[in-house]
Amino acid sequence: MNEMQSLRQWAIGAALGLALSHIPFGVTPAYAASEPLKQALIQRLAAEDQASLPIREFYELRNEQLAWREASSVEALANALNLLESDGLTPSDYRADRLLSAFQSSQNAGESAQVAFDIQATSSLLLALDHLERGKVNPRDVEPNWDAPRPERRYSLARVAQAVDDQALERAFELARPASSEYQQLREALSRYRQVATLGSTPYLPSREDSLRPGDRDDAVILLRQRLAMWGEDGLVSADSSAYPMIGVQAPGGDRRTFDTELEMAVKRFQRRHQLTADGVVGDRTRLALNAPAASRVDQLRVNLERARWIGPQQSSEPRVWVDIAGYQLHYIRPNGQQWNARVVVGSPRRETPIIHSSISHLTINPSWTIPPTILREDVLPRIRQNTDYLAQHNMQVINMSGAQLDPAEVDWQRPGGVMLRQVAGSSNPLGRVVVRFPNNDMIYLHDTPAQGLFQRDQRALSSGCVRVEGVREFAQMLLQDSGSRYQLSTLINSGGSDRNVNLPQRIPVALHYLTAWPNAQGEVEFRTDIYRRDASLLAALQRSV
Repeated sequence: MNEMQSLRQWAIGAALGLALSHIPFGVTPAYAASEPLKQALIQRLAAEDQASLPIREFYELRNEQLAWREASSVEALANALNLLESDGLTPSDYRADRLLSAFQSSQNAGESAQVAFDIQATSSLLLALDHLERGKVNPRDVEPNWDAPRPERRYSLARVAQAVDDQALERAFELARPASSEYQQLREALSRYRQVATLGSTPYLPSREDSLRPGDRDDAVILLRQRLAMWGEDGLVSADSSAYPMIGVQAPGGDRRTFDTELEMAVKRFQRRHQLTADGVVGDRTRLALNAPAASRVDQLRVNLERARWIGPQQSSEPRVWVDIAGYQLHYIRPNGQQWNARVVVGSPRRETPIIHSSISHLTINPSWTIPPTILREDVLPRIRQNTDYLAQHNMQVINMSGAQLDPAEVDWQRPGGVMLRQVAGSSNPLGRVVVRFPNNDMIYLHDTPAQGLFQRDQRALSSGCVRVEGVREFAQMLLQDSGSRYQLSTLINSGGSDRNVNLPQRIPVALHYLTAWPNAQGEVEFRTDIYRRDASLLAALQRSV
């Protein structure tokens, strides 16, 4: 090689090195090559309102270079969007079925069309990430009393941009997808139930005058086995891989018409997963749950995956208290990670327990009960009008708005005006001996109750809105201890007096959520009764195109 050739190669190498030094990190030379496209993109971004999604920030991370210049990148995006079905989302909301053809059309239609497509593809990606992390539906649109802001956007946009460059779009979605085990269990259940829904019709269990019980020998037992096998109980019907390929059923021993012990155990497992009395007896309620269409369970899981996206950030904090309204359970995650659970009684369908996000501030010891206006008007006044002795029988005082006690005989109970009723503290008081309070606009609280027998029922939507907690005294003592208080609850209760408020030195977050499908402690998804009929409106909102 002569001196002139060496000088020419050195000059080419230096120029190439200088050019590469101006290409931002994460942007390939091919993407950085077109200055006209970059200027067209900048102009388009400046002209459009992209406030709801971080589109402008995405392109700033890429030095205003187009992101979707290759068919393989667009195809990777479409494939990743199609996988959002596993989260209960609808891929067509993000143009997954049209992206590749739109890309191909844009390539021969000039710079403006290419830029428009690129922004649209980026918008599809970022909208999908937003829905995956925060929910497609604004909870306030379907839950009028929702009192918490929507979750903040928490994923790293820089890592998303890098995933786009790497054509690893599934990795981008993992950045946004809720990480809780409950969310993953709901996703797995959705996949299983979608497979069940594609298997075709399985004969329904017919209605009967009498329940189907262990020990019975009947043709209906064969249908019972088939319905349970459809819902995932194996070993109950003869093997038939063409009928139930996902379940892997095995041929059972014995007479298929006999309601044997193995079948009884399967019925009890099914009942526990469907909020039914686990007695192994197939009555009307169990039969209806067995006969539920698989598609209805798919819809139920989609609805609750959306709710799980709403509450994801709250589920990660410790300590925290949360009430699972439709599951009739309270869960307290203590500062040491230990979980304490209790059965609860919640509001009836006439007086729903609202969704609330707050923090526990104080306890009321030996509370009196001032009867809320709705209960006074609808429940108590009609009884007083029939019998004024009702007040004395229930230890109720009549007071005016200033708190001064009045003589019941001097009140016109047909037009009582500005009076209130207060039930004095004591063992028969509906609030029991302790109330757990937290600020909210609905005057809702957690409390003790003398009616302990109600906790034994499977369906416990029985109160006037507030939440009765089984074992609330143990719960209240833990709250005192975990917040740094030196008080002992037993001493406070036995000290006499009423309506003593004891502040917690440190407030503890509390949330009341409504979930009609949710994993239990064993990781099995339970299906609950939609006691407040909220699922339909949320499902309709999820199915609405964006």
